[in-house]
Amino acid sequence: MVTTLLTGLIGSGIGFSLSPAMHEREATVLGLELRYDLWDLHALGASPDDVGDLLLRARDAGYRGLNITHPCKQLVLAHLDTLSPDAAAIGAVNTVVISEDGFAGHNTDWTGFRRGLVDGLAGAPLDRVVLVGAGGAGAAAAYALLDLGTERLDVVDTDPDRAARLAADLDPYRVRGGRLTELPTLLANAHGVVHATPVGMADHPGQAVPGNCLRPDLWVAEIVFRPLHTALLAAAAEAGAVFLDGGRMNAHQAADAFRLFTGLEPDPSRMYAHLRELVAPEVSRAPLSGALSPNPIERM
Repeated sequence: MVTTLLTGLIGSGIGFSLSPAMHEREATVLGLELRYDLWDLHALGASPDDVGDLLLRARDAGYRGLNITHPCKQLVLAHLDTLSPDAAAIGAVNTVVISEDGFAGHNTDWTGFRRGLVDGLAGAPLDRVVLVGAGGAGAAAAYALLDLGTERLDVVDTDPDRAARLAADLDPYRVRGGRLTELPTLLANAHGVVHATPVGMADHPGQAVPGNCLRPDLWVAEIVFRPLHTALLAAAAEAGAVFLDGGRMNAHQAADAFRLFTGLEPDPSRMYAHLRELVAPEVSRAPLSGALSPNPIERM
């Protein structure tokens, strides 16, 4: 008798998530019976504070693990038995592995961003980077950039206090928090910019980084992946800047979570290709990520 491995996602407004398709197709390719369910707080009549009870329900139902998204990435911390050092440093969890030892929290957002940046913008200078957005995604990106050796990271946010807290928590010597109004001045002296706010998503149209601040020698990394080709990336392409779409981070974080859930080795390139298929209407209008070195994924 084949046993189906149960996984899923807890969050709010996740009805259109691509995670089930990505995880289940990768499992099929690897010969694994896996089901990935959506635990939408609204559909369940639950509040974010109920995340601990949902973990217990998942454990009792035989789940191997759950991804965690907004608004529960911080709230879930109080309900975990163990926490990876990286997740503790970032202060957020997006992956919980369930075992006989309890609930183990991990953060694959930061590894996903790191791997995506290395894959898609190999050779890009990382000494001075500006990060727009100090929320959960921004914190993961900041942690990844510091791990990659960024010497000066300026974080700007509509809430400057939040940017300052992130800087103090991560590395007050290399990270500085600031105001969004400082963006043009900071970008003039930066090697790259990372956008980590919801602006540019299908339901949050707009562009957080002014197009007149972009230039050919300033790389641009996007975290929004739906659509893949945001207004910011269109502006980057027009300015002649190399850029990275948010699909790579999403595919790599999914692959890292899949590995934690199953113990199997997924293929992030295959998962990225699948993601592009899933958002085909946007992809058909989008250039592939502008890379600094040849990458077979870019030629799909």
